[in-house]
Parts: sequence; C-alpha cells; structure tokens
Amino acid sequence: MPTAADRHIFAVGDIHGCYVKLKQMLSRLDWQPGRGDILLFLGDYIDRGSQSYEVVETLTELTDKAPDEVITLLGNHEQMFLDFLGGLAPPQLFANGQGATIQDYCRPNNELPASHLLFYRRLLLSYETDDYIFVHAGLRPGVGLAEQTTDDLLWIRDDFLNSDHDFGKTVVFGHTPLKDPLVAPGRLGLDTGAVFGGPLTAAILPETRFVFVD
Repeated sequence: MPTAADRHIFAVGDIHGCYVKLKQMLSRLDWQPGRGDILLFLGDYIDRGSQSYEVVETLTELTDKAPDEVITLLGNHEQMFLDFLGGLAPPQLFANGQGATIQDYCRPNNELPASHLLFYRRLLLSYETDDYIFVHAGLRPGVGLAEQTTDDLLWIRDDFLNSDHDFGKTVVFGHTPLKDPLVAPGRLGLDTGAVFGGPLTAAILPETRFVFVD
C-alpha cells in the first residue's frame, strides 16, 4: 500500500455520456483497486452524449468495488438532473443537453435504478489533498473552500479562470471545455470537450502526465 507521498491520483475530466471513451480510458489508466491510488472523476458524467446510463452504471460499479479509492464529484449537470428528479425544471435544463439523459433513462421499466439515484445523491462537491483541491468548475477567489457556494463550485467560469488568486494548492477542475488541458500556476483544467469531438482527458498526479482518448 503506497504512502500518501507515493500515492497517485488519476483525475478524469468531463465525460458527458461518452461511454466508449470512458471504457477506453479505464483500460489505459494504470489504476487498480486495492493499491491505494485514487481514481477521481470531476463531474458531468451525463447529458449531451447518448450513453449517460452506461456511464453512471460503470461509475456505480467502480465506487462499489473500491469506495475509498474512487472519488466522484458532483457536476452542474448532475445537480440539474437531481433538481429535475425532485420536481424542478431549471430554465437551462434542456439547453444543456439533459434531454439526451432523460431519453436514455426511458427504458422498458421506465425506472431510475436505485443504485443510480444513490450514486447521484452521494456525489461530493469537492475533494482535497495536501497538494490539490478538486472541484467541478472552480473556486471563487478570496473565499475559503468551506465558504464556497454550491453555485460557484458547480458553475463558476470567468471569475475563477481570469483570476491569479493563489488558493494555496493546485485547483483541478473540469466544466469549461478547452482544446487542450489548462496548465497554469495553481490551476489544472481537464475538460477537453469529449462530447464535442475532443478527447477525454485524464491527468496522473503528481507527475501531471496526461492520458487522452480520442
């Protein structure tokens, strides 16, 4: 079992229903349960792509297999889906591609599996180590992690990306699709637009080595 200093973190960017890319990524990452390494997903597993159900099923199986080594963060798309399930219909719901997810869940019994609902409800807003803060969208400059609002953690863009604020640790995030991973002082962005034709990207930390699946 590796010590904290030897542990690797495999952080995976936004998947958005791209099940084939997810399966290929998992086959390429040298992560295995029981070794103490962390496999971490930055949120936005659903919407826009055609296989959100299969993505969530895979992540559910992974978290069941290694609950202490698989970390799944809440993305704004999962929050919108939870709001929808709770009877709310956010104005941006279908503009953000949730129709694909709802259609994908329209299966013969037309029921959301209990394991999927539990998965959505257990998603974390953030995950912190000695060197990194993992969040879906970013952080509000000048605000401590414990005081960040859910809205900022899930939706913030320009106020975070355009700031040179030092959060004391490297913030690893997704949410904002970029052509290439963003590598900047104190920031590491891993959403490379997998659902828009870009690759699914993972970063292996602390080396900051990238794995891409086109």
